[in-house]
Amino acid sequence: MTNFSRRRVLRTLCMTATLLAVGAGGSALAQDRTSVKIGYAVSKTGPNAGGAGITTIPNYVLWVKEVNDAGGLEMPDGKRLPIELVEYDDRSSAEEVVRAVERLATQDKVDFMLPPWGTGFNLAVAPLFDRFGYPQLAVSAVTDKAPEFVKRWPKSFWLLGGGHDYTEALASLLAKARDDGTINDKISMISVADGFGIDLVTAARPSFEKAGFNVVYDVTYPAGTTDFSPMISEASSNGADTFVAFSYPPDTFAMTQQAQVAKFNPKVLYLGVGVGFPAYGAANGENATGVMSLGGIDPNNEANAAYRKRHEEVTGQAPDLWGSVVTYSSLQMLQEAIKRKGLDRDAVSAELSNGTFETALGEVKLEDNQLRKLWLGGQWQNGQFVAVAPADREGAAAPVLPKAPWKAQ
Repeated sequence: MTNFSRRRVLRTLCMTATLLAVGAGGSALAQDRTSVKIGYAVSKTGPNAGGAGITTIPNYVLWVKEVNDAGGLEMPDGKRLPIELVEYDDRSSAEEVVRAVERLATQDKVDFMLPPWGTGFNLAVAPLFDRFGYPQLAVSAVTDKAPEFVKRWPKSFWLLGGGHDYTEALASLLAKARDDGTINDKISMISVADGFGIDLVTAARPSFEKAGFNVVYDVTYPAGTTDFSPMISEASSNGADTFVAFSYPPDTFAMTQQAQVAKFNPKVLYLGVGVGFPAYGAANGENATGVMSLGGIDPNNEANAAYRKRHEEVTGQAPDLWGSVVTYSSLQMLQEAIKRKGLDRDAVSAELSNGTFETALGEVKLEDNQLRKLWLGGQWQNGQFVAVAPADREGAAAPVLPKAPWKAQ
């Protein structure tokens, strides 16, 4: 054999050995994997911490514990891999949540990411989830632009409905009360100048107009507002029987207390995020009765009741009465999609889009990456925040109106 031929054979053998080594290494890497790295950035501090600490973080804690106690996430071959968690505090800062998500993708190289809390923050990170190829199970985000976002970001999933879903349900409920002679046709309305408030108030205006209501007061307020007394004073003097606030948790709690101090007693009091928190009922006692908001639950639903029991046992606190069960159910969907498709994010995203899942909500199948079967309105009754809309859905309670005046505490 000539030297040239010998060198060519040796090069071929070396290239083959290298390719075999790479293949063996890749196979060994897959076989030797000892965990699934999952990360998230969420508000542990700052003004959003109250909402995240009720609806989001406890459900992440519960799910990870349950998965790891069972040996880990099950793969298509039956092998189980425990979850390795990477967590960041976004400090209630939109800039920080963006930085943290980019860090999770580029430095921590997590296999999957869980979403932050809040409509605005989910919108802020959606382009990054899409750019890096992660499915985004946006639970605590209410937006009418979900169909548009799904086209723009095909791996995004919007699980809490759009503003018009909630405002149409509210308008229908109010119209019945007006037609029954319980309330007049005037509404006072305020909203936080954030993604959530903007989406809801933008939907509410045409919903109320179509239902024949006259919105006599309509103002927005900056996020972080703490003094609502001027707005309450204006609403109490304009003759409207209905007061609607599309508010975040700190605002919701503050408004409730300030309304009691001012002896502001509208016949319908509908406030935003936070009304469905167990702490809201505890803080207001009998005065929570009759207050309405988004969401609600059917307290007789066995799957939800079992979830709520596990949540309290593991986290030491009760879940909220709106988004918590949706958050947990989204994690069950992710878990099952991984079991079916493994760690291929594209395949998992496709399964989330097209699959059917058994969850704490019951059987779930998304429509165009959106969850459409939701409780859209709730009211505190007999110490529970029960679902009252859609009124024709099994498990819905009848709303009790007018709301009783505040009791001295």
